[in-house]
Amino acid sequence: MSLRKAGAGNLAAGVKRTAREVLLVGADSGGVDTNKKTASPGPIALARSLPLEKAMADSTILAYSMNKEALTRDHGYPLRAVVGGWFGMAWVKWITDITVVEQPFLGYWQARDYFRWERSLGEPRLVPLAEMQVKAQIARPVQGAHLIAGQPYRIFGAAWSGEAVIRQVQVCTGDGRGWREGRLLETERPFAWRLWEYMWTPEEVGRYILRCRAIDGAGCVQPELPRSDCESYAANWIVPVEVTAVPEPQTYEEEFVI
Repeated sequence: MSLRKAGAGNLAAGVKRTAREVLLVGADSGGVDTNKKTASPGPIALARSLPLEKAMADSTILAYSMNKEALTRDHGYPLRAVVGGWFGMAWVKWITDITVVEQPFLGYWQARDYFRWERSLGEPRLVPLAEMQVKAQIARPVQGAHLIAGQPYRIFGAAWSGEAVIRQVQVCTGDGRGWREGRLLETERPFAWRLWEYMWTPEEVGRYILRCRAIDGAGCVQPELPRSDCESYAANWIVPVEVTAVPEPQTYEEEFVI
């Protein structure tokens, strides 16, 4: 069920014009980073807030079942959030409380962890992680694979983004021909991975650096390098895969007689 439907009674009574966020609190709690500078002030619950417009969007639901069966404990029974297009920390499990708040929530998991730096206003400021970033990754071949020179090989993987759909996946094979268009597979579905493939023939023996990058419907292009402002989060930079093209394996006829 959607948060809009779950809160229908309260919506009929009216949400104040000053309402800004919807706070979701999970049953899992405990101390964090004891004796460190980032230590929590005693046990805390996993709590995250969503902007009101995202909380009320059709892409955000409260799930109590999966595949027509009751949610399992590991998946967040009895109730969890599913926030389409957003990173997993927003998908609060084992929900115990839902509260509409008038001020930005600044709890531990919102303002002290799971955040990144934002420089759009000049001086860097901390903002919570929210929408996923555009990304594609190669599944095959794997790092260090040996391919046969002169034989076609299927490079394939998956791509995803946040609120926007995947529009393109491009592949560079390190043979001097630049970026080329991969083929998107399956049917486009909102907030779902998009599988892709590219057929490639390594013409010569040697090492090749394979790279892929995704472009989404909002025009966002997967970055080449890590962004220090995101630390280890939102790790959507290009991950190269090095492979080696080797000669055709030779076969030998029996040349001896017993």
